[in-house]
Amino acid sequence: MNSRQLQKLGLPEDPDVIKAALVGIQSASKAGELRELDLKETFAEILANPQGNKDHKHFGPLAAALIEYAKEPVPAEAISYRTWGSDIDDAAHQQMRVACEMPMAIGAALMPDAHVGYGLPIGGVLALKNAVCPYAVGVDIACRMKLSVLDIPVSTLTDIAKFPLYRDALEKGTRFGVGVEYKRPQDHPVMDEDWTVSRITRENKDKAWRQLGTSGSGNHFVEFGLLTLKDAAPDLGLKAGEYVALLSHSGSRGTGASVCSTYSAIARAKMPKRFEHLGRLAWLDMNTQEGREYWAAMNLMGDYASANHAVIHRNVTKLLGVEVIAGVENHHNFAWLERHGGEEVYVHRKGATPAGKGVLGMIPGSMGDPGFVVRGLGKREPELGRARRRALHVAQGGQRQIQLPRGAEGP
Repeated sequence: MNSRQLQKLGLPEDPDVIKAALVGIQSASKAGELRELDLKETFAEILANPQGNKDHKHFGPLAAALIEYAKEPVPAEAISYRTWGSDIDDAAHQQMRVACEMPMAIGAALMPDAHVGYGLPIGGVLALKNAVCPYAVGVDIACRMKLSVLDIPVSTLTDIAKFPLYRDALEKGTRFGVGVEYKRPQDHPVMDEDWTVSRITRENKDKAWRQLGTSGSGNHFVEFGLLTLKDAAPDLGLKAGEYVALLSHSGSRGTGASVCSTYSAIARAKMPKRFEHLGRLAWLDMNTQEGREYWAAMNLMGDYASANHAVIHRNVTKLLGVEVIAGVENHHNFAWLERHGGEEVYVHRKGATPAGKGVLGMIPGSMGDPGFVVRGLGKREPELGRARRRALHVAQGGQRQIQLPRGAEGP
């Protein structure tokens, strides 16, 4: 008897259920009792009352498999998602469509610069009910931006005599490279937090301490640039004008990657068979120990990533001999517990900057494009056709320019 025949007898299309049914049939056959059984009638009875048939001579395992099957979330119709921007590749849209098939998904969006990632596309936003998805957060948990405005004349950026000072501040103020560490760990209160919230954070605390203040590799960077404000920015305490700024991009280093890989593996092992096509989008229920552990570890990695940037900026500005007069910073690989539509949901933003009303954020550009300081509008839907960005001066000469638009229209 095969899977299709068993489904015709009323059994659900689930690998564990089908396997248990076949084991039961083999058991009945071996005992010489198969011909005496009316399988359709037997299965109907077990389907109607699996709890009462857990001790069935041959089909107890089938009853147990049906009980577990009933606990699994039921596939729902995929939710829709909103797209900001038009020049997004089809592969990113396909990843977003798959994410919208998650049974607990209740909201999703793609940002204008979205592109293919692991699981959720980079630039993807996904709101889940009572669940967290490690790969919707990302491997580099709490990868973030930090901008510090400095009290040093803009003219020094193009002063050849000052170039060695800027260069040495960057080269000595942090470390770049895969697995790079400090021989003498940096000091920061984050290392006094509770690192026993999970086995991974506990076992990696010493490594995290040695990597504190380092930038890693990939698209991570620390650089100086020009912040241009055409109008005053009261929330930054800055007048209109140009300022030297220090900008960094990095996250939670090796420990954050270990947290992601460990809990994603746990999530995939627990993934109901009917959702295996979701692949890396395996989730952890927040009612489980693993879900709560990941959430605590993720938030610790958020504090650690913030501290990582704080140490970098502390070191670089000290070496440069300047003071910080204003700053903007934010995560963009994280999940937040927020209230939307009258209920609490876990909003995952992978490579996407929060844009709550009045909230400042930093969006980096490419090596040849400017970055943007943004101020969120807090709107669920964009006002299409309304360009609300200020046109600001672009500094050339290899410096990254940092511009301030009026608002960011997105989740």
